[in-house]
Amino acid sequence: MRYEVKLTTQAIGQIEETVQYISKTLLEPGTARKWADTLQREIGKLDVMPSRYPLTQEEPWRTNGIRKMPVKNFLVYYLVDEEKKTVWIIAVVYGRRDQLAALSEMPRDNAE
Repeated sequence: MRYEVKLTTQAIGQIEETVQYISKTLLEPGTARKWADTLQREIGKLDVMPSRYPLTQEEPWRTNGIRKMPVKNFLVYYLVDEEKKTVWIIAVVYGRRDQLAALSEMPRDNAE
């Protein structure tokens, strides 16, 4: 059974910010494009067996079913809605960033 993979407004914004930062600040538009392509490809793979990645260890997100998938130097946080067969990408965070601070910025209503 395949799942539909959707991104929240916050996740889209984080991806766009990262692409802009790599392109404009680091002056590496090719790298930004490759990163975005890799991220899209890896996120797309969550349409099959999305529960294969572990729940995050941080609370209360763990109790709420938030999982995390590493992609290069980033962590993709997501929620699996088994009833609707949907995977919600909630956040895409640089791995060296304070993860608790990033998680606390996630919207309460995941399905934006």
